[in-house]
Amino acid sequence: MTNEAESQKLFDSDDEIAWCPGCGNFAILTAIKTALLELNKRPEEILMVSGIGQAAKLPHYIRTNVFNGLHGRALPPAVAAKIVNPGLTVIVHSGDGDTYGEGGNHFIHNIRRNVDIAHFVHDNQIYALTKGQASPTTALGQVTGIQTQGNIDQPLNPLLLALAAGASFVARGFTGHLEHLISLMKEAINHPGYALIDILQPCVSFNKVNTHRWYADRVYELPKDYDTGNLNHALEQAMEWGEKIPIGIFYRVEKPTFADRLVWLADRPSLIDRVWEPRDAEKFMKELE
Repeated sequence: MTNEAESQKLFDSDDEIAWCPGCGNFAILTAIKTALLELNKRPEEILMVSGIGQAAKLPHYIRTNVFNGLHGRALPPAVAAKIVNPGLTVIVHSGDGDTYGEGGNHFIHNIRRNVDIAHFVHDNQIYALTKGQASPTTALGQVTGIQTQGNIDQPLNPLLLALAAGASFVARGFTGHLEHLISLMKEAINHPGYALIDILQPCVSFNKVNTHRWYADRVYELPKDYDTGNLNHALEQAMEWGEKIPIGIFYRVEKPTFADRLVWLADRPSLIDRVWEPRDAEKFMKELE
């Protein structure tokens, strides 16, 4: 980088952005680019992984290494990449449907493993790519283009679920508080272990309830003296939803990561540094016979 102007373009992509004007994903894209710049990251040091959905398009619009997976299957390749290449900064971008619906099983069990990745969930409380049916976080009774008599399913509380599963970093952000969101992303990326940020964002096309104004009237930032190491307090805050919605880091604690528990890898060379040859594949195939 030779100057500030060039540095600001470091993560810019030439791909045309296909989100609707006013979509909350634009703010998330700005936030992640800014966070990576402020952390002095380089594009080659980063892997962005996604599944399917509007949120999953984000890796197309940022210049880093990218892996697009199947619907709900962003976490398995992200975990594999991090274990094979521990020096890689691995960030998952997915939506509330992709993560909490199709990917719910992976979500829970990778929390248990505490793999060192950051997981940013774009939570607009609707399936936006498929034109507006209720997602796992859509409010009970909310009318959509598909649930014309109102959503009959109890909404999932992702923060409460993550805390109960043993997550070591649980946070919530809002696209309307951009500087706050950037700081959360930086903290999540630096956290040694699985870090979840559930990011509230408006879907201007298909969710006419949870609008930018709806969020702005309810969202408040947790105080600076909030104790992020108190699990009971975190559980209480995670259940606050309605007239007031807290954002910030609800819980953070350091514990052994999945890689720390793989003691058999400690005295072996990094898999990324190994030269793989065709006979290695032949050996693997024979072992599977």
